[in-house]
Amino acid sequence: MNAEFASTGDLAEKTITFDAIGPDLFAFTAEGDPNSGVIVGDDGVMVIDAQATPVMARQVIERVAKVTDKPIKYVLLTHYHAVRVLGASAYGGAQILASAATRDLIAERGKQDMDSEIGRFPRLFRAVESIPGLTWPTITFPDQISVWLGKREVRIMHIGRGHTAGDVIAFVPDANVVFSGDLVEYHSACYCGDAHFTDWPATLDRLAEFSAQALVPGRGAALKSAGQVAEGIALTEDFLTTLYGSVADSVAKGHSLKEAFDAARAVMDPRFSSFAIYEHCMPFNVARAYDEANGIDHPQIWTAERDRAMWASLRS
Repeated sequence: MNAEFASTGDLAEKTITFDAIGPDLFAFTAEGDPNSGVIVGDDGVMVIDAQATPVMARQVIERVAKVTDKPIKYVLLTHYHAVRVLGASAYGGAQILASAATRDLIAERGKQDMDSEIGRFPRLFRAVESIPGLTWPTITFPDQISVWLGKREVRIMHIGRGHTAGDVIAFVPDANVVFSGDLVEYHSACYCGDAHFTDWPATLDRLAEFSAQALVPGRGAALKSAGQVAEGIALTEDFLTTLYGSVADSVAKGHSLKEAFDAARAVMDPRFSSFAIYEHCMPFNVARAYDEANGIDHPQIWTAERDRAMWASLRS
């Protein structure tokens, strides 16, 4: 594992790509850093995931301005993690959309998560002082809502628990394009510290039923064909089931968390260690998988203090 805690040593700037993935649909990606999506409709724009700080959100806003002069009316939060939501204030008067479950998680653990994530990955929180506080949605919904950008429908759906309890996808029916948030990653490790491992594969199976022509994952390159979409979903499911299968086996044998971690790395490293943020994610992933395999359904809250204590125990 890296000598540095989490991603504190990851200081290299990433190259941003802003790709068209369908008619008036765009993917903002950055070599494994968190992605954003852009949907341009008749009378306005929706941005999918805000970025981590208002200063970093401006990188998305600047690229939107290059493809349309329509206003950004909505920002969709696919889930509650700080790196996705804390830049929302940069979007001015835009409505902030999130599932009701995501709002509940912000209320329960948003401040702890904010402090935790900033401590883990400071590069992603450039100009952290520009964050005015927690991001609160202005519109919530239990399972599904349609937002109309003129004649263009954006269908936002909670199709099951996975990366968090509140994940949603954005589906654009007229183009058959999906923005998945962190339910799907492409050649990037899944972060599973707040996951529901036993639910996530079934959620991915529901996502696969869309047979989307393009998909923007939470991290990694945009998937621009049906074949690439299927590959990305399958790769994500393989990562999750391999990891959880190993940890559940360790729990069944009565192994300690450290023993479970070592066993998981033995099966995961040969296949997935080249993925972005793999070293960062694995301790958090195994800790959560170990809890779930021991019957803890509701993920424990990560704090800056718990992060470092767990990291030190698994590296000893």
